[in-house]
Amino acid sequence: MAQFFSVHPTHPQKRLVRQAAELVRRGALIAYPTDSCYALGCRLGSAQALERLRAIRGIDERHPLTLMCRDLSEIARYAMVDDKNFAFLKIQGSYTFILPARREVPRRVTRRKIIGVRIPGHAAAHALLAELDEPMLSTTLTLPGEAMPLSDAQEIRRRLERRLDLILDAGPCDTQPSTVLDLTRGAPQVLRRGKGSLAPFAVEPV
Repeated sequence: MAQFFSVHPTHPQKRLVRQAAELVRRGALIAYPTDSCYALGCRLGSAQALERLRAIRGIDERHPLTLMCRDLSEIARYAMVDDKNFAFLKIQGSYTFILPARREVPRRVTRRKIIGVRIPGHAAAHALLAELDEPMLSTTLTLPGEAMPLSDAQEIRRRLERRLDLILDAGPCDTQPSTVLDLTRGAPQVLRRGKGSLAPFAVEPV
């Protein structure tokens, strides 16, 4: 049965953030808010939580996952970033970037040697990452067979509270996921058009 923490969307309570981070360290699978929609998240090194995450999403190891990171330096520890891609990563907005993964990313996370990276713009997500002091493995909380991600914590609770360890409620989020851009092939390629504008990247919309 999932615990349910309600936090302020712009000034999340430190006590609850600390408790949430400790649960993640212990191997918890959580739902938490981002600047786009809600996401599933767990510790990068937690194999059991990773399998639970994939089961809820209905995906396998071929589906790229995302590392939610605090800043660009943390991204560079886990993904290979050249000068051109570094400039793209600095663009503000709801973007997930696909990059070649470094050895620090376990093989069970990605068989294709790529990883999504993202810096969330939501205060609660950022506070959680700061307290955790490491990136969190994540994926958009879209259930199998559904077109739209879940964007309300109470709905997540109703549908998934027996499959999660924690729901971090910061109020409703957007119903659009992040825009996903593949940076592994030279020029950016759009894999998913979402909340983030394509204007800064000079690419054709999908």
